[in-house]
Amino acid sequence: MSAPELSRTTENRLQDVDSTAAIRDLPPSAKLVAKVLEYNETMTQSELADETLLPPRTVRYALTRLEDENLVDSRFSFSDARKRLYTLDL
Repeated sequence: MSAPELSRTTENRLQDVDSTAAIRDLPPSAKLVAKVLEYNETMTQSELADETLLPPRTVRYALTRLEDENLVDSRFSFSDARKRLYTLDL
């Protein structure tokens, strides 16, 4: 493995450690939402509420906390512009 490849690998590990530490300090609902997004790459708020069995208000709060820590990326849905799609951004 060359030096640039090794440094990229080390950088990725450091980012993973940072994101793990950030998730560790979040409330349980945010951890659950992050775990569900880890397994299902892209979901809407309503899909997250159905999958996690959390109330929609709690899912919104969890997504807000994850967005504050820059752990979730959101974008508008092309099929329904009223909805946002969320993906885990580690």
